[in-house]
Amino acid sequence: MAKKEEVKDVKKEKKNTEVKKTKKVKEKKVKKESFFAGVKSELSKVKWPTKKEVLKYTAATVIFIVVLVIFFVLLSLLMSFIKGAFN
Repeated sequence: MAKKEEVKDVKKEKKNTEVKKTKKVKEKKVKKESFFAGVKSELSKVKWPTKKEVLKYTAATVIFIVVLVIFFVLLSLLMSFIKGAFN
């Protein structure tokens, strides 16, 4: 009799694990859907820049880079001059 009860217990455990697995799969699908819904919601809140603003920021960035290049070229020339003066 004990063996029959053990077999029933094993069968119940298998069913329980199968039910748990299907629940996990369903939860994953729900999580994906809620994730993408959240992303869509957040992107709708973003204030996207206009073309005029993008051009303004691009120009400012390019000018800043040119100024930095000039600064480092001058710094390099100065260091070369100093090094040549002591050799």
